[in-house]
Amino acid sequence: MQSSIDLLRELTEADGVPGFEDEVRDIFTRRLEGVGEILRDRTGSVACRKVGKPDGPRIMLDCHLDEVGFIIRHILPNGFLRFLPLGGWWNHTLPAQRVRVHAANGNKIPGVIGSTPPHYLSEEKRKKVLDTADLFIDIGASSRVEAESWGLRVGNWAAPDSPFTRLTNEKLLMAKAFDNRVGTAVCIEAAQRIENHPNILYANASVQEEVGYRGAITMSRIIEPGLAIVLEGPPADDTPGFKPDESQGALGRGVQIRAYDPKMISNPRLLDFALDIAHAENIPHQLAVRSSGSTNSAAIHTSHHGVPTLVLGVPTRYIHAHTGIINTDDYTAMLELVLALLARLDGGCISNFPA
Repeated sequence: MQSSIDLLRELTEADGVPGFEDEVRDIFTRRLEGVGEILRDRTGSVACRKVGKPDGPRIMLDCHLDEVGFIIRHILPNGFLRFLPLGGWWNHTLPAQRVRVHAANGNKIPGVIGSTPPHYLSEEKRKKVLDTADLFIDIGASSRVEAESWGLRVGNWAAPDSPFTRLTNEKLLMAKAFDNRVGTAVCIEAAQRIENHPNILYANASVQEEVGYRGAITMSRIIEPGLAIVLEGPPADDTPGFKPDESQGALGRGVQIRAYDPKMISNPRLLDFALDIAHAENIPHQLAVRSSGSTNSAAIHTSHHGVPTLVLGVPTRYIHAHTGIINTDDYTAMLELVLALLARLDGGCISNFPA
């Protein structure tokens, strides 16, 4: 498990918001050098092709490299930065959070998201969620000229600044960007470990998922998969405010297998196949029907003539915020289920999953 934790640390401490995934992509590519042929598209997505059986079906094992972040919209005369979100943020979580602003010259400039202090706001406004237009990034610059002298310009970007931490309960890990570095880590490890499989595996790392599945669209066209498994870090539902008896994404209860979300209904025969394997292999799992949210599966399952698609996830507390928490047991369960699926997904099996 320590090697998996080291991989998660490396991935989460790298920065990569939509359109600027270079640091994370470099880790993915380096970790899979020599494992298989490396393929790329022109948006920045990358895949590792590992052949088990040359005439086997094409399996797309997908993750996404990007995390939610920010893009700089204005540099104000007094040196503060206005920004827009990259991906879905709940603005309640933003004020007073640290960020790293990536300048055009490669500098990483520390800063904090600021707002008007509540002491200066009316009681009515204090009760409302702040709009992005009411927020700014303070990097300590005294003027626009000074900020520009540090390499900053409009169009630069920022990522959350949150250190990787192992909690007192050592099975729990806390870091930024588990959505979706946890899926990226499983994708890497599965490609490294799988041997003698009856298919052609494409371990695929898509870009720009958080702004509309863009890398998944282009890579689906390149790979033309016969079946896809999407690896994710979905929101947990085991914190105060949820009904415990309705939880479908609790930490420590295993890999989450998604039956439905508003943009994809899982192929029922593929879903049953995965559940049968999880039961047979004693892999802890939890079945989920999601009333909101979506993944790269929305793009992949409707590509070409249709692709039977399954979404697996490691439940993650506080996704789309500066810090998330996962349980390593759930990570292990997802990796075990992926390896078990890849070992069994041959041409004859996949022919039973109508798209």
